[in-house]
Amino acid sequence: KLFFTDYGNAAKVERCDMDGMNRTWIVQSKIEQPTALALDLVNKYVYWVDIYLDSVEVVDYQGRKRHTIIKGRQIRHLRGLAVFENYLYTVNSDNLSILRINRYNGTDVQSLAKLDNAKEIRVYQKRTQTAVRSHACEVDPYGMPGGCSHICLLSSNYKARTCRCRTGFILGSDGRSCK
Repeated sequence: KLFFTDYGNAAKVERCDMDGMNRTWIVQSKIEQPTALALDLVNKYVYWVDIYLDSVEVVDYQGRKRHTIIKGRQIRHLRGLAVFENYLYTVNSDNLSILRINRYNGTDVQSLAKLDNAKEIRVYQKRTQTAVRSHACEVDPYGMPGGCSHICLLSSNYKARTCRCRTGFILGSDGRSCK
């Protein structure tokens, strides 16, 4: 799945399959400017920052179990969001500090460091990397991902895929080759 935010005409948090199909709104009310987004892959939660409402909130992958982690002036100007173990990590763009917020107890907020020009934050740790199983976009014996001549996108599950073409090409009638 692909999770993303949109604060155009109607602010929302959405999800879809990697090929863009099955687009679903998971948060569409009491939301103004969702910017940063982070996933808890183990427990299947979506966290986001709303810079207009000065809040960090969470829902499960279906948009249920919504609650506010933290709200108020102390978290204004947040950029980027990452989840690791019991904490959310984010960048305060006003003073360029890295903040650590307890995701179960939003009153526990610590400034860890200051970095010049910090705009985003990511946590890389072996336990946060999901095991890769064989999938529909694996390279075939001819070197083509999923048998697609250009781009292979996973669909509704790891066994299904959709072929797409680079700009200027169209997908052939076989659903795999680009012309």
